[in-house]
Amino acid sequence: MPDSMSEQLQRDMECEGLLECFHGLKQLDKDCYQALVSSDEALTIDEVAERVDRERSTAYRAVQRLLKAGFIQKEQINYEQGGYYHVYRPTDPSQIADDMQRMLNDWYAKMGQLIGEFEEKYDRPERAAATAEN
Repeated sequence: MPDSMSEQLQRDMECEGLLECFHGLKQLDKDCYQALVSSDEALTIDEVAERVDRERSTAYRAVQRLLKAGFIQKEQINYEQGGYYHVYRPTDPSQIADDMQRMLNDWYAKMGQLIGEFEEKYDRPERAAATAEN
């Protein structure tokens, strides 16, 4: 079960905690992302798997979560004789930060709406009448 908001606010959070908080990324996802960020060139799934010391299929699932969350980009490389393979590279951090800021703004607006609904639903009729008279 996720921590309550008050529990989250009391913890010391690091920037990597955002990946978990915003996108539900696991430690392996963060490790794969770090492997991609620390590389000077785009990596194949096999290269990512080797760097995080995991099976190819396990690394593939983590890379797919990162791709879905927008943290990495996929590029197709074509062989001259036919066929292709994919390589992955990190998305520009400022783009990721902008996306997280938009998500936070949307969440904030949604929470404000829910708080308003809560107040309307649980406000006592006599209190509402007294407020309306003043």
